[in-house]
Amino acid sequence: MEGGPVEQRAVVTAGTGGIGLETAMGLAAHGLAVTVVGRNPERGVRAVERIATVATGGEPRFLAADLASLGEVRALAARLAAEGPLKVLVNNVGAMFADRQQTVDGIEATFAVNHLSPYLLTELLLDRLRADGPSRIVNVSSGAIKVAKRTFDAVEPPGGYYGFHWYGRAKLANLAYTLDLAERLRDSGVTVFAADPGGAATDMTDGTMNSPRIVSPGLRLLWPLVRRTFERSTAGPASVAARPSVFAATDTSLDGRTGLLIGPQVHPVPAFRGSTDPRTVRDVLRLSRRLAPLVAGR
Repeated sequence: MEGGPVEQRAVVTAGTGGIGLETAMGLAAHGLAVTVVGRNPERGVRAVERIATVATGGEPRFLAADLASLGEVRALAARLAAEGPLKVLVNNVGAMFADRQQTVDGIEATFAVNHLSPYLLTELLLDRLRADGPSRIVNVSSGAIKVAKRTFDAVEPPGGYYGFHWYGRAKLANLAYTLDLAERLRDSGVTVFAADPGGAATDMTDGTMNSPRIVSPGLRLLWPLVRRTFERSTAGPASVAARPSVFAATDTSLDGRTGLLIGPQVHPVPAFRGSTDPRTVRDVLRLSRRLAPLVAGR
């Protein structure tokens, strides 16, 4: 007797609220069985209940993991890899901090959460994704990369801590990695996309983007203008901001294509030129491999 169809599974990190939850709902509506990852089990339960109302495929579920911890990222990857076929990985995790913080691994938190976490999770799941191809990887980007310092000799750039700029730098590192990964995986059955949500009212933007401390002293002089710009860019609903990620993960017009940045208007846009600079790519990869080795302790 033949078995039923294989469940099409997707994973969305930071998927219990905001853009991540809307992304998970969009994927579930497309027939994917969605696993959302987050830190808070109560938020996870509520998220699964909401996703279930629109799901047309397998049942959604929640897995708890603190993605600021590389050890927990490794444990999550091992569990996901062991659980069977995986068709879509959406690295939606992101965080901006008003003040400099370190993770449990002793790494500056902005770089760890926005780049090292999705980098490590992706690398550890590549064999699973290759085996289950065609599959897709979607890494969520940000327009903040335009204010980033393009120096990656160390985890922290020179100069003072300014949350918005350091967030942009971490997202630039991740975009450089994403586009390089797309080339590395070309013709492997795994396609790779970046998605720029544009901005939305979320816990992250509500909690940090109202303080002039997050920008450099030069921009603080223009804070009323900068603040209005931030307010306009984060006024939209998370459901709209999730559309680029859902499109990148599911749209058939992208079949056979890879290495594209899907912009806020939900179509491919040119990538920021700094993300393809060979020196930037080289330094990002070298730093990533040193700080987040695929085998712990190496």
